Amino acid sequence: MLRILTAGESHGEALVGILEGMPAGVKIDNDFVNKELQRRQEGYGRGDRMKIEKDTARILSGLIKGVTIGSPLSILIENKDFSMDKLPDIKNPRPGHADLAGILKYGFDNARPVLERASARESAARVAIGAVAKLLLSEFNMRILSHVVMIGGVEAHTASLSFDEIEKNLSDSRLNCADRASEKLMIEEIDNAREKKDTLGGIFEVIVEGVPAGLGSYVQYDRRLDAEIARVIMSIPAVKAVEIGNGCESARKLGSKVHDEILYSKSKGMYRKTNNAGGIEGGMSNGEDIIARGYMKPISTLMKGLNTVDIDTKEAVKSATERSDICSVPAAGVIGEAMVAFVLGNVLLEKFGGDNISDIKKNYEAYLRRLKV
Repeated sequence: MLRILTAGESHGEALVGILEGMPAGVKIDNDFVNKELQRRQEGYGRGDRMKIEKDTARILSGLIKGVTIGSPLSILIENKDFSMDKLPDIKNPRPGHADLAGILKYGFDNARPVLERASARESAARVAIGAVAKLLLSEFNMRILSHVVMIGGVEAHTASLSFDEIEKNLSDSRLNCADRASEKLMIEEIDNAREKKDTLGGIFEVIVEGVPAGLGSYVQYDRRLDAEIARVIMSIPAVKAVEIGNGCESARKLGSKVHDEILYSKSKGMYRKTNNAGGIEGGMSNGEDIIARGYMKPISTLMKGLNTVDIDTKEAVKSATERSDICSVPAAGVIGEAMVAFVLGNVLLEKFGGDNISDIKKNYEAYLRRLKV
């Protein structure tokens, strides 16, 4: 199965990601990996750091002639802004960030060592690894995307759109939003927040098409697919809540209005007309699109600062300000794609096994034939 390890600091020399468990025989398109890294840096409301870093990935191991060989992949992303040793100590921790809890936990005398690793900059390594996981999923005709469904209270109206329609509408979007009318209002909210030296959060949605029924399991709590997806989305910096399908809305309704009734046809097999469950029932994929949402709080670095306490003097001061975004919900969605792709790649390999992609495909195709009986 797949395992991820990342290392590196925000203003350190580089970020490193290690992906273990990739089967042999998967062709890796490095241009695709770099395009995913670029997507993470885009979006209206990003800060000046995105103008400095032009992230590119160097895959240092695990490939021969661009094809995986079954050994761990190591990925290097160098930081152009390598300045950690020269940056000042931070004595005024930011509310909402890891600063104070990290100082207390590790016994630091300032927040610099905390924010360097707790920074969302780490997620670049995960996006690169997630791009590799996406290439694995594409071998099984699974597609994945993310889009912004809310920023600053402005909601996008996309519930009636298909996967293909959403993907088409995202072309040239400044906020990775499939509803251009709502996107315009979101941009206005971001501009207003910038003028006030404030920040905005929002909601992103990840959709995966082509997932067969039966990935994940109900037999143990830690093998449930929805639990694994919730865990990795919650690991994204600033995400404070996760929703699978229409989970929040479903809590307010009768069961007869929530559960997706089961139908059958010879051409489709078992299928549903609705997908309130978000493609997961009983901890397993049910054959419908997997839909998960991440709820992102406003970024905790505000240019006007918030009330805090100086670590040394214990006097009231304003919180530290570093380069920061006004809003990074679109980027969080790209990270969400990467993490969901990793989880699905993991449960795919768990179910179908094999050290070579051709062996896994044979097992997968045999399983699909059984499902159609």
